[in-house]
Order: sequence, then structure tokens, then C-alpha cells
Amino acid sequence: MTPIDRINSDIVLIVDDVPENLSLLHDALDEAGYTVLVATNGESALQRARQSRPDVMLLDAMMPGMDGFQVARAMKADFATQHIPVIFMTGLTETEHVVAAFAAGGADYVTKPIRPQEVLARIFAHMQNARQMKQARSALDAFGQATAAVRRGDGRLVWQTPLARKLLKAYFDLDTEHSPPRLLDWIEEAQLAARENREPPVLVNMDGRRLLATLHDPSSLGHEGEWLLVLHEENHAATIEALISAFRLTAREAEVLYWVTKGKINKDIGDILGTSPRTVNKHLEHVFEKLGVETRTAAANLAIGKVAGIG
Repeated sequence: MTPIDRINSDIVLIVDDVPENLSLLHDALDEAGYTVLVATNGESALQRARQSRPDVMLLDAMMPGMDGFQVARAMKADFATQHIPVIFMTGLTETEHVVAAFAAGGADYVTKPIRPQEVLARIFAHMQNARQMKQARSALDAFGQATAAVRRGDGRLVWQTPLARKLLKAYFDLDTEHSPPRLLDWIEEAQLAARENREPPVLVNMDGRRLLATLHDPSSLGHEGEWLLVLHEENHAATIEALISAFRLTAREAEVLYWVTKGKINKDIGDILGTSPRTVNKHLEHVFEKLGVETRTAAANLAIGKVAGIG
């Protein structure tokens, strides 16, 4: 038994206004073990996709009323369905129609007359890729990673983990799938920093909190059109409070220790806190005594190891 003949519970939604095409594909997919849903027009296809969340959609490009290109664009604009791979079925092989299919968000296309074995092979390939991406996202969710994918062409947020959604809401008041302009500007700045071997800039500074991000290119997973962002929050105030509690420091001693963990020298810390390097050094002597250490490095390592949340 080949991989595409296996028994599985994956769902395929077929959208075609020609009964003969529906029957041919339904029988082939059902025999291969897929759960098969059908729709005969664009409106019902969107409704079924939102309700059933199929693993793959086979979509006729040319239908009366809402055609396949319109259906695909509507799916890709909806956060609930934008992850579903769309395989266009078309009798039109001219370049302009192929381009239109991919521009509408299609993952692939097959030409009519339909050859069931070819369709099964393409479905299997796209389901494998979609399953890998789903597993990766589930793992990120499970480990509490703040990760989001941004589409390069239009800056749309393709997906985001719950923690990423929380951070984007907190820093950008973001409730839509569109990325804020600052995020898109930061991506350009981060690309330039990477080319120049520099650290990426801070994404947002806000009331003692900083939102940091790192930029990854997930093209190795076949997603050349997306940027992957890993977000990380540094909350100065919360960390300083934790240092006070953990080591019984005064507020100023905790501030000095916090900036030591960030690699700042006494002059830098003095500039940040509005005091002299001599005063900073005096506070640092008290910190060393309370932590039972003799060097800045030892104090920083102890603080980082003791208090969660120091980045």
C-alpha cells in the first residue's frame, strides 16, 4: 500500500459546479480513506470551510457567481481559513490564469480533465507540509513561545501563537490580521542589521518595558513568502521587584544589579539612573555583600539564575 492509499481521517473539501467532476473525485478520495465534503458554489464553499476546517480544498477556478479566485482570496483574508492549502482545478493553462491562481493564494493547481491519481499525489504532498507546520505551531503554543508569521507581500499576520497575540495587543493594540506599520519598519531595519552583523533594534520601548524580536526566514519549510518573528518582552519594573524580593535589596541596589545583568558599566548605569559612577560603585559593594559574591560577573550570573524573566 502506497502512502496515498493509506486510511486516514484527513478532510478534503471539493468545490465544483459540475456533478460529474464531484462524483469522480469523491469516489477516488473516499476509496483512499479521506473524509470528503462537497460544495457546488463559492458561497457554500466558504461556509463549509469555516465550519469544517478541511485539511485541503480542491477548488474549481471557473464557476458561475463567485469564482474560485474570489473564494481563495476570501479564505486567505479570514484568519480561520487562511492556513488551508488550496489546490485549483482548471482547464485554463494560459500563464495569466496560472499566475492568477497563485496570486489568489493557491498552493498548487491541476488541469482538467482531472486525473484522480495525480490529484491524490498532490493532496498528499500538501497535507504533509501543512501537517508539519501545524505540529510546529502546536509545539510553539505548548511551550509558550511568542511567535508570529508575517506575509512579505502585504504585511498580513498569517498566524500567531497565543502569547504573541497577547504581546502584539499590549504593545500595538492590535486586533486585526494586519501588521502595524512599526512592525513592518522593524523588519526592514532587522534585515539591514543582519546584513551588517549587528543586533536587531528594539521593537518597542514603553514605560519601563521593552518588546524585542528576532527575525527568521522559514523558507526551509517551503514558506518563502513569510517572515517568522519570535517576540520577547523585557519588563524592567517587574524584574527589579523580583530582585528586591529575592536578595532583600533596596530599590536602588536592585536597579544597579539589573543593569549589571545587561552588561552595563558603572558610567552607563550612572547615566541611566541619574547618579555618579562613584555612587553606583557604592551600591554595587552592598549588592556584592548581600549576594555573597566578589565580582560583577558572579553577581550577574547569580541574579540571572535566581530570577526568572531576566532576558
